[in-house]
Amino acid sequence: MNRRQLLLRATALAATAPLATAPHALAAAADRAAARACASPQLPSRARIVEAARRAADHWIAAHTDPGDNKWARATFFSGLLTLYRLTGEARHLRYARSWAEKHGYGLNGGVTTRHADDHNAGQAYLDLYALDGAPDPAKIAAIEESLHRMVYTDRPDKDDDWWWDDALHMALPPFVRLGELRGDRGYAEKGHRLYTHTKSVQGGPGLHDTASGLWYRDDRFLPGGIVSPSGRPVLWSRGNGWVTGAHVKALKALPGSAPHADEYRATLTRLLAAVRAVQRGDGFWNVNLGDPAHLPGPETSGTAFFTYGTAYAVRAGLLPRAEYLPVAARAWNGMVATALHSDGFLGYVQGVGDRPESSQPVTRDTTSDFGVGAFLLAGTELAALAS
Repeated sequence: MNRRQLLLRATALAATAPLATAPHALAAAADRAAARACASPQLPSRARIVEAARRAADHWIAAHTDPGDNKWARATFFSGLLTLYRLTGEARHLRYARSWAEKHGYGLNGGVTTRHADDHNAGQAYLDLYALDGAPDPAKIAAIEESLHRMVYTDRPDKDDDWWWDDALHMALPPFVRLGELRGDRGYAEKGHRLYTHTKSVQGGPGLHDTASGLWYRDDRFLPGGIVSPSGRPVLWSRGNGWVTGAHVKALKALPGSAPHADEYRATLTRLLAAVRAVQRGDGFWNVNLGDPAHLPGPETSGTAFFTYGTAYAVRAGLLPRAEYLPVAARAWNGMVATALHSDGFLGYVQGVGDRPESSQPVTRDTTSDFGVGAFLLAGTELAALAS
């Protein structure tokens, strides 16, 4: 059996295969049991969804009076916070986001000459803040615009291999698309698509997108013939696929429906969401390795939140049938709220910074991170739009 066939078999079996027991999983057995009972496929009310999202945001803000750096992880939190603000209009959330952006002068980690996708992630929040102004201030997006302009037009514009890992799609594709739409300049979206295509179809030889399953490898170390799980199965990292999900959603939200490449983004997103639907856990979560249910099994919030965000968006946009996919998003949300969200708003079961399932282990009810909270806020706001 070749690796592609093995991946398909693992994907098909993952939803029903028994979960192996790890020491940290035993410590959380009661929580998982409770989540299974609470992971209903019924969508909560809009008010309940918003309350849970607001609780998570307010806890993070209260615990971090210093809004932090402008790197990718904190920028993901602010992307989620500003999405929540657009839903609720909570002035304190906007003030906190502005204080963060002003602390960094709306600049980029690495400066305007950076080509690194992680550095461009802050541009998403800057573009949000710019759009929220009654009289938009060009200074708020000057750094992200200059940096992307360099890549599109002046600084090795034919170099399209900067995005060699799948996380990069979330960090930088949305700013390219959004800036292009803002300026009416197709060059930005075209450059973004060339970078995307390299990641998807060229990197490492075959590209990071597994066409047989619809899932993505984190980088070329995990391609067939490379790193596998302890039992020899493929490593399809949950959060890596979550970043890819978020990238497609944000790009599609910014693009007109008939824009070039929009059909490709829609098809790739829906194929990915169909694949993850097949391996969702009974408690609503997804494991850290989508290709092997026995590889560090247990609930994990960051990948789960991004899949919830993507699934809710695809249902709302009419890309996937509501009857089949809304229960997937509802189970995921209900599981996260029952198991990962503490009564005070602390969000647990977030795998920390890393690049594979083994990173930042163990993942427990008391592990959290800014990007995980941001993903949870994105999921909640998208799901609230489907609720009454």
